[in-house]
Amino acid sequence: MILSTKEMLLKAQREGYAVPAFNIHNLETLQVVVETAMEMRSPVIVAGTPSTVESYAGPDYIKAMAEVAASKYDIPIAIHLDHFEDVDAIKKNIDLGFKSCMIDASKYEFEKNIEIVKEVVDYAHRYDVVVEAELGKLGGREDDLVVDEKDTMYTNPEDAAEFVRRTNVDSLAIAIGTAHGLYKGEPKLDLERLSEIRDVVSVPLVLHGGSGIPDSKVQEAINRGICKVNYATELRIAFTHGVNEYLKANPNEIDPKKYNKAGLEEVKKFVKEKIQVC
Repeated sequence: MILSTKEMLLKAQREGYAVPAFNIHNLETLQVVVETAMEMRSPVIVAGTPSTVESYAGPDYIKAMAEVAASKYDIPIAIHLDHFEDVDAIKKNIDLGFKSCMIDASKYEFEKNIEIVKEVVDYAHRYDVVVEAELGKLGGREDDLVVDEKDTMYTNPEDAAEFVRRTNVDSLAIAIGTAHGLYKGEPKLDLERLSEIRDVVSVPLVLHGGSGIPDSKVQEAINRGICKVNYATELRIAFTHGVNEYLKANPNEIDPKKYNKAGLEEVKKFVKEKIQVC
């Protein structure tokens, strides 16, 4: 069965590892993520942004595919609505059966962020659905979400403690120097800030923008309290690279099964590597 992320993340928090969350885009990427997790006996979170869930695949298809995966494999599998900003869309997908969601109201000032997150939490908790929120602003781009570098804002530890207390949110994504998309140089993470947040916040902490961060930095962040790491951009790059290389070598190929397979082989390598990191 499809799980919520709650027990997965609390177990990771107790035992000092992180659960990887991979942003899938279609049936094939979902398949390779869960199959690789099964091979490695790892819990896994299958995540989808609004452009995937709402605009591309459709929430009913995504949920049905995840249910097949969850019934097929005996590892913890969760499906997660990632970076949703529309409260009504989240409620609709909760009604459809999604058990984990992120409401991203981080673009708003503190009080408005709390107000929006609390509305989602109050609704979601009626149905035992887990809610993640974000405090602070990550720069960069992920699908339709764009935050200019000048608007990036780090998470304040005292604000984080108040935010969690007032919203009753289940997990918190924090801004400590990561960004969505690709980095222009090596990211500089404020790991001391992470430790300060961990000291005053009891819920699991989430690291967004995992693509492109050196593995050693991710592992240090996990050691300091991160329980979930999100990967999106590098998974797309791996898939596209595999497809492009295949079509270069086979320019007349018209069978999507063949070139998609080449892309999925690259995704598998990437997923395996990041599971080991986490």
